[in-house]
Amino acid sequence: MADPVRIKKESGSEAGPTQEEPQQGEVPDRASAASKPPADSTSQEPLKDEDKGVVKESVAGEDEDEGSSGLNAQAKKMKLEADKKKERKQKVDEDEIQKMQVLVSSFSEEQLNRYEMYRRSAFPKAAIKRLIQSITGTSVSQNVVIAMSGISKVFAGEIVEEALDVCEKWGETPPLQPKHMREAVRRLKNRDQIPNTKYKRTQFH
Repeated sequence: MADPVRIKKESGSEAGPTQEEPQQGEVPDRASAASKPPADSTSQEPLKDEDKGVVKESVAGEDEDEGSSGLNAQAKKMKLEADKKKERKQKVDEDEIQKMQVLVSSFSEEQLNRYEMYRRSAFPKAAIKRLIQSITGTSVSQNVVIAMSGISKVFAGEIVEEALDVCEKWGETPPLQPKHMREAVRRLKNRDQIPNTKYKRTQFH
């Protein structure tokens, strides 16, 4: 009995040439292969969706860089302006301190004592706090008490200064008297520098 494997091999060897190997007597067409243009990578082919996404991302990145550079420039400009304002403020403060030192150095002994007493004087914060709470009906913080104490000191200073002017215009000499204080308050009210706390009640008949 014949071997089936041998028969298969013989039949395979008798078979014709495969498609990949050229048959005898045939020469590959090299001229036709040479005449074909090489694949050009730069040929204008339609962009794929992936390539479009890459191009959009690059353009968006450039726009973001331009926007961030504009914001950085604006921030630097604002910072420079703030630094300039700070320098000007420091210079003004230094000038005021220097002027105050010159003024204090030219005080007489009596004026220096009066200035020292003025700097040390202050309204008692407990009394100010009680007054604020009695008017508003609510508790206030310590910062509010300190601010109101300072404002009260300035207000009293303005009244005393005006009272001294009244005393001088009337041809009188200090110490100040109650009439000088009342006249000073009246003048400040006429100039609208003191709020009028009294209100008129309208009566309907």
